[in-house]
Amino acid sequence: MSASAAASHWHAWFTKHATMSAVLTGRDGPPAPSTPPAPPAPPARSAFPPLEGSARVLGTVALSLATFMNVLDSSIANVSIPAIAGDMGVSPSQGTWVITSFGVANAISVPLTGWLTQRFGPVRLFVTSVLLFVIASWLCGLAPSIEALIFFRVLQGLVAGPMIPLSQTLLLASYPPALAGMAMAMWAMTTLVAPVMGPLLGGWITDNISWPWIFYINVPVGLLSALLTWSIYRTRDPGPRRVPLDGVGLGLLVLWIGALQVMIDKGKELDWFASGQIVALAVVAVVGFAFFLAWELTEHHPIVNLRLFAKRNFALGSTSLALAYGLFFGNVVLLPLWLQQYMGYTATWAGLAMAPVGLLAILLSPWVGKNVARIDPRRLATVAFLGFALVLWMRSRFDTQSPFETILIPTVLQGAAVAFFFIPLQAIVFSGLPPEQLPAAAGLSNFVRITAGAVGTSIFTTLWENRAILHHAQLIERLDAGNLAAGQTFAQLGAAGMSPEQVRAMLTRMVDQQAYTMAATDLFLLSSALFVLLIGMVWLTQPRRGPAAADAGGAH
Repeated sequence: MSASAAASHWHAWFTKHATMSAVLTGRDGPPAPSTPPAPPAPPARSAFPPLEGSARVLGTVALSLATFMNVLDSSIANVSIPAIAGDMGVSPSQGTWVITSFGVANAISVPLTGWLTQRFGPVRLFVTSVLLFVIASWLCGLAPSIEALIFFRVLQGLVAGPMIPLSQTLLLASYPPALAGMAMAMWAMTTLVAPVMGPLLGGWITDNISWPWIFYINVPVGLLSALLTWSIYRTRDPGPRRVPLDGVGLGLLVLWIGALQVMIDKGKELDWFASGQIVALAVVAVVGFAFFLAWELTEHHPIVNLRLFAKRNFALGSTSLALAYGLFFGNVVLLPLWLQQYMGYTATWAGLAMAPVGLLAILLSPWVGKNVARIDPRRLATVAFLGFALVLWMRSRFDTQSPFETILIPTVLQGAAVAFFFIPLQAIVFSGLPPEQLPAAAGLSNFVRITAGAVGTSIFTTLWENRAILHHAQLIERLDAGNLAAGQTFAQLGAAGMSPEQVRAMLTRMVDQQAYTMAATDLFLLSSALFVLLIGMVWLTQPRRGPAAADAGGAH
C-alpha cells in the first residue's frame, strides 16, 4: 500500500483524534441530564505550531520508541513464563501472574490518563511515565521472588497507562494536518510490529542470555526516548492545572478488579469456593463492583463514564470486543505454555511459532482501515470471528506428534483475523457517538478490553489444568493391569533394561503430555465455537456508515 493511500485513511483517523485532544483540555463531553451541569471549562490553550526538519524526525522516533517498548512488554514475557516460573520455584500457571498483573494494572491506569494529563501537563506526564517504566523494568529484572516480580509488574503496568494515548497526541501535534495521516500510519505500524517481535525477542533472550534481560532491554530504549522527547517537546507543554479527581471511584475500581483477579488466579490452588479466602474475595469483588456502579452513575466527574453503556452500539460493540479479546489473549498465552512444557519446544522455537501472527495483520490492516467506512463493519468483524474460529478449530486437531509446520500455519492465518478484528469493532463501538464523547468512549472501551484480556488469561490457565486433571485420570484408568496393550508395553520396556521405577516415570510423562495436549485442544475447540456465537452479538448492533465509521476505525 502506498504512503498516499495510507495517508488518505489516516487523515480521517486524525479528524477523530483531533477531537480526542479533549483529553488534554479536560473536556469529556456534557454530563448526563440526570446530573447538575459541570462548571465551565477553562479557555482553550493555543495550539503549538508543527515541528519541522530534524526535530520532527527525532520526535517521531522518540514517541515511536516509547510505544514500541510499551506494546512489546505485553507480549515479550509470554514465551518466558516457564523459565521465570522455574527460576522462581513456582508452577507455570502461577507464573502467568507476570502477564495478568501487568494487564490489570494497565487497565486501571488508562482511565486516569485524562486527569493526569491535565494535572501535570502532557509532556511532563509522558516523560515521567517513560522514566518510571524504565525504573519498573529494571526492578523486574532484579526481582528476587515471584511476589516481588508481580509487584514490580503491577508498578510497570500502572505507569505505562498514559504512554500510548499521549504518544498519539504529541505525534499529531508534531505534524501539519496534511501530513497527520502519514504520521499516524507510521505510528500504527509500531503497534503491529511490536507483537511480532515480542515472542521472537523474548524467546531468544531467554534461551541465549537470561530472562531478566527481557526487562533490562527497556532501560536504554526508555532513556533514549525520554531524553529525545524532553529535549524536543519541553517547550510545547501547556502546563498543569487543577482538576477534580474521583478518588472514591478510583478506589472502588482498584478494589473490585484486584479482588476479582486474585480470586481467579488463586481459585485453582485453593479449591475455589471450598476456600474461605476465595469466598471472601468473591464477596469483595461483587460488593465492590455494585458500589462502583452506584457511585460512578451519580458522580459529577466519574473516573469511568458508565452512562455510555446506555448506547446500543457502544454496549454491544464493547462487550463483543472484550469477550473476543479475552478469548484471543487467553489462547495467545496458552499456546506457548503447551509448546514449551509438553512439546519440548525451547523459548526461541515457541517464539518462532507465535511470531508470524503479525505478518498478515501488517499487510491487511491498512486495507481494512481504508474500507471500513464503505463496507459494513459487522461484515468485516464477521470475517475476523470466522477466521479466529477456523484457526482455533485447526489447533483443536493438534496432537503430540504435530510437526512445527502444522503448528505454524494457523498462526500465520490468525494474522488475517487480527487485521479484521480491532478496526471494525472499534468502528462499531464509536458509531453514533458525538465527537465530545469519543475520549471517554475510547478510555472505557480500552479499559474493558484490557481487563478482559487479563481475566481471560487466568480463566484459560485454570480450565487447562482442570481439563488436564480429568484427562489424566481417564488415561490412568486405561493403564490398569487388565489392559492388554498396557501390559505388553510394560513388558517391552522391562525387557529393554528399564527398571519398574523408570518405566513408571516414563509412562507418567507420556500420560501428562497426552492429558495436557487433550486439555489444550478442548479449549481451542471451545474457543472456536464461542467465536462463532459472538457473531450474533455483533449483528445486534446498528452501526452508522460514512465518515464517522472511518474515524472510529482508526482507533486500534
